Order: sequence, then structure tokens, then C-alpha cells
Amino acid sequence: MSRPLLTPELVGHLGRLDLVARLVVEGFLTGLHKSPYHGFSSEFAEYRQYIAGEPVSHMDWRVYAKTDRHYLKVFTEETNLRATLLVDCSASMDFTGDENRPTKKAYAGYLAAALSYLLLRQNDAVGLVTFDEAPLSMVPARSMRKQLFQVLKVLDDLPTGTGTRLGRVLHRVAERVQRRGLILLLSDLMDDPDRIISGLKHFRHMGHEVVVFQILDPREVDLGFEGEVEFESLEEPGRKIRMEPSHLREGYQQRFEQWRATLRRECRGQLVDLVEITTDTPFEKGLGAYLQKRRRMY
Repeated sequence: MSRPLLTPELVGHLGRLDLVARLVVEGFLTGLHKSPYHGFSSEFAEYRQYIAGEPVSHMDWRVYAKTDRHYLKVFTEETNLRATLLVDCSASMDFTGDENRPTKKAYAGYLAAALSYLLLRQNDAVGLVTFDEAPLSMVPARSMRKQLFQVLKVLDDLPTGTGTRLGRVLHRVAERVQRRGLILLLSDLMDDPDRIISGLKHFRHMGHEVVVFQILDPREVDLGFEGEVEFESLEEPGRKIRMEPSHLREGYQQRFEQWRATLRRECRGQLVDLVEITTDTPFEKGLGAYLQKRRRMY
């Protein structure tokens, strides 16, 4: 990628935000998330630095006496929720309409890194799945400190995928993620809406909360190219078409908006949060606005 996934400036910005789960999730109730379960595992996992305002019930006072620093004991199952990030690596995600903008895939990587940092900072468990026509790699959900490095290692070298079978992939992942939690899908959703919604329904049927970040390039939205342009399919190499976009722009925009309206309507009907972002928006700004909106709901 062209720049580090997490910069000091971004970490400072994200430090003021909290991701709050909206629906019932499994895990230990620490105040940020709803849960029908109580208690926690007594199996010690590691220490982590205390954050001002947290409960001190698991403070290790012996460590404090030796180091003059506050550390909490973290237990294996002491987690607010399990979040699984699904990052689309299909060939269409490699598109950018301007060399000064990131590709959709790079943008998804930045978003996924930021979300992973936020969730792990809250002691949530985070897992990662990359996919194109099928799952490509999977990092099991964990809340350990080193998990961020495992996730960033995959995000920093996202594979170049092929075609899109988003609906099928969602069903396959839903069958693997048995424990209820938070599903975060980062994709351009360039597939049949009925198949996509069918896959999202599978997650909702199993009790997951689902948030979809639809990442698009501005030129995909407005077809704002000038003069005669040759287009080549990223998912069907060799398939090309030459045309003047101005002749088709109005009809294209109407059909594109109909497609997006269908996705909005169906996601709303399934209580799936659909977040529409274009790659000309600084991702930390778009993500921050969304998280602040969620926080005001509670």
C-alpha cells in the first residue's frame, strides 16, 4: 500500500471514538455492549494497560507496586463481542478513477485497520476474512494484544482476486461464524442484489449484527469521464468497450441509483446498517462521522 495502515495521527483521532454494538451479542458485559450473558472465564491470558475510567476490579496491584503503573488482568473470554471483518479482494476492488486516489481495495484496508484498532482497544475479539469468489484467508477472532499485528499483516498485503461471488461467500462465512457477534463487510457490492441480501439474511438469521461499508469510486457513481474512453473489465480480462460516456451518462446514473436504492431498501428491511462511502472522502472522516452517529443512538 502507498502509506502505513495506522499512523500516529489516525490513532489519536480514533482514540476519541467508541464502536457500540446495537443488537444482542455474546460476551462479557463491561458497559459498552448489550449482552444476555454474565460472568467471565477465570483463565488468565495477559496483561494490558489500564485506560482511565475503566473498572478496577481486575487491576493487578502487585504489578502496580513494582512498576508504579496500572495494568489489568485479561481473561480468555473477557470480551465485549466478537467482530469479524470481511474484506472484498475481487478484481473490481482494484479500480480507481484517479491515480491520486486509493483503489477501493486499499481504502477497504485502511478502514479495516482502523476498525480493528478500535475494537481491540475496547478488548473486543477481532477476526478477518478476505475473499473474492471464495474465502482467501481467515484470521480467527481473538482479543489478544498481538491480534492487531496478525490482522494488519494480512491487510498490508491484500491479494489480487478474480471474480465476485459475494452472495455465496457470505453464506459460507455465515456457516463458519457460529457465535453471535458483529459482522463488518467492506465491499463495493458489485454483484446481484438478491444474492447479496440472501447472504446478509443468513447472518441476521443467526443473530449477528451486520454493518456494510459500500466502498465506491466517484467515477463509478457519476461516470464523470470526458471524451472517448476505453473501458476494460477487471473481472473479465480482455473484455473492452470504447465509448463517449457523455452519451450514456444520464441513463447510467438512473440505473446505478436504482441499484443502490434496492440495496438501501433491502438492508433497511433486514436491520443491516449500510454505510455508503466514496474513495474521495478521507476514510477517517467518513468512519468518524458514522461512529459518532451510532454513539448518539444510545
